[in-house]
Amino acid sequence: MTRKANVLNMQSRMDRYFSGDWKAFDGLQIVADGTAFQQRVWDSLKTIPVGETISYRQLASAIKQSTAVRAVASANANNPLAIIIPCHRVIGEDGSLRGYAGGMHRKAWLLNHEGFSARF
Repeated sequence: MTRKANVLNMQSRMDRYFSGDWKAFDGLQIVADGTAFQQRVWDSLKTIPVGETISYRQLASAIKQSTAVRAVASANANNPLAIIIPCHRVIGEDGSLRGYAGGMHRKAWLLNHEGFSARF
């Protein structure tokens, strides 16, 4: 596939996602540079279902690094493919929104777009 075709394919997938097609990124081969630890965090992020959230602590436990909550948060913050690797689905243990490189208003919007009922 040419670069132009790849760009058009991604644009189509993004359009589908924003139109409510939660399977728009299924089957997408993702290559993101990062450490082995970051890759484990990002792989785990991809398993969070649409409309659901987990805490940073739950994410750390999911990768069998329960004491690495801050490192997990850092890996989450360094996710190079936001939305595709859904880092917006990670929230504070108390249910509050915590950090998002695109801005908290966008994180809230994305969660609401995906059907997560929250009082942000």
